[in-house]
Amino acid sequence: MKITTTVLALFTVLGLAAQLPEALDEVAPFSEDLAAIRKGNDWAFIDDLGTIVIDFRSDIHWNPSAKETSKGVNAVRQPKFSDGLCMVRTYVDDIAVYGFINTKGELVIEHQFLNVHPFKNGFTTGVIYEKVFRGRNEFKLDIYEHKFHEVLMDASGKIIEFLGRRYNIQMKKSRYKLPTVSARLLNDQLVAVKIKNDWAIKKINL
Repeated sequence: MKITTTVLALFTVLGLAAQLPEALDEVAPFSEDLAAIRKGNDWAFIDDLGTIVIDFRSDIHWNPSAKETSKGVNAVRQPKFSDGLCMVRTYVDDIAVYGFINTKGELVIEHQFLNVHPFKNGFTTGVIYEKVFRGRNEFKLDIYEHKFHEVLMDASGKIIEFLGRRYNIQMKKSRYKLPTVSARLLNDQLVAVKIKNDWAIKKINL
């Protein structure tokens, strides 16, 4: 019995060791009990035992050129979870659109942001877009209208407040420029909003 227990313990140790990731290009610090690891352009997440809990995937957002002065999606040097959410991206007409996954790797906030801050204290601010079908022209081509809003969103994906309409965003790759997110979370109760050239402080109304 003692020999069997020892053998089982040995297999357990060897099994754990065999699962530890190797040949990695980058390892990020732990955040909310998970650490991001990179191979090439793909990222995965490990737990505190080194077990991969979210497998390598190419849609996890990161910006290797991020600087201290960068903001929004450009500020994400390494992926990490904040408020249980991590930023991911897809492409619509060759333009990056961002959403968020949970710690199980499930998409829980749909790809709808053109620019967005990581969540903090249960909230984020960002610029969302919607594509509205307006009908067909005389050539039977579908006509769409794009609408853009700066919003305050909570970690469940609920839009708490529309902070302002955004204009002059071209959804064509050759003309597209990443829109800035002007609104800033001050704490879990206040948000600073820029209206034209002035700033205003708003209370977060849940």
